[in-house]
Amino acid sequence: MASGAVSLFLTAEPVPNYRSERKESVMSNDRFASAHEMVREYQELEKLMADPSIHEDQGKARQLGRRYAQLGPVVAGFNEWKSAAEDLEAAKEMALDDPDFASEIPALEETVERTATRLEELLLPRDPNDDRDVIIEVKAGAGGDESALFAGDLVRMYQRYAEKRGWKIEIIDMTESDLGGYKDISMAVKSKGSAEPGTTPYARLKFEGGVHRVQRVPETESQGRIHTSAAGVLVLPEAEEIDVELNMNDVRVDVYRSSGPGGQSVNTTDSAVRLTHVPTGIVVSCQNEKSQLQNKESALRILRARLLADAQEKAEAAAMAERKSQVRTVDRSERIRTYNYPENRLSDHRVNYKSNNLDAVLNGELDDVVQALLDADKAAKLASTD
Repeated sequence: MASGAVSLFLTAEPVPNYRSERKESVMSNDRFASAHEMVREYQELEKLMADPSIHEDQGKARQLGRRYAQLGPVVAGFNEWKSAAEDLEAAKEMALDDPDFASEIPALEETVERTATRLEELLLPRDPNDDRDVIIEVKAGAGGDESALFAGDLVRMYQRYAEKRGWKIEIIDMTESDLGGYKDISMAVKSKGSAEPGTTPYARLKFEGGVHRVQRVPETESQGRIHTSAAGVLVLPEAEEIDVELNMNDVRVDVYRSSGPGGQSVNTTDSAVRLTHVPTGIVVSCQNEKSQLQNKESALRILRARLLADAQEKAEAAAMAERKSQVRTVDRSERIRTYNYPENRLSDHRVNYKSNNLDAVLNGELDDVVQALLDADKAAKLASTD
């Protein structure tokens, strides 16, 4: 052999044996075995929903539609990862015959890793209520009129946030204070149309439940001293009738005379309604409407939401499935956030989030603090899967 030929052989770049790497093919990768199951379920749901007869049962159709929407992002993420992995495999195969294709491999590997990471996030255990609307209850705590005024500030904050996101607010029941705040209020926050998973009112507001503390000079303070008071927020996924089997024989209905504003007939007829669910002891009262029937319907709506939350909490406790993360929402008596007016500062104590734009937050700019809580929750879930 000529010396030139030997020299050429020694200096040539070795071609990687990509065929040996094909053992890690896309479909043999069991890293995403659960995604394959979800893809099959998604395809089956597509066939079911194409059957016109399924829509004769509206409750069943809503259940199927909700599950279909839940699976959609996972299926899209899986298809994106699968396409990237197949492109990478094809490039490695072609690089065996044409080394120029090898230059494309690093970028394709990055795409596969990026889509795989995204798919892993999509496959994390998700809150089954993340596609629901929400009922928010805000109650004044210790602090008298100042606490009621702060409760009103919180309500306006949520109303403005809902407006910014295109949601609808519906007041279910309320008791106003003398100075214009709220002793307590219940309101429904509803998305318009079909919202993408993770963007519904419950998905964005579920970590608002807890005790909110305010530090400021009250309107009633003549000496300019800073006072501390608090209001409680309860966040409930709104239940549909198909979600909760409510036997009215288990519900005691009491009617009484309304005590709040609302017109001439409010205080002269027994229009207010109190419902007691005997098996659980849950009590709901409504007096906002002039009609006893309307108040009963509103009370039933809140009762269903509370029964759904109660059943889910018991199931989670029994299965030891409570999320143990930095985002602690189970103990609703826990102080979760402080609104410091003199320093224009908001502090969320669960994730050590701080911002110096309290005025903007109270005007509905909640996305940053909401995202900080969601990110902490996601990080905790990822850590638990390691």
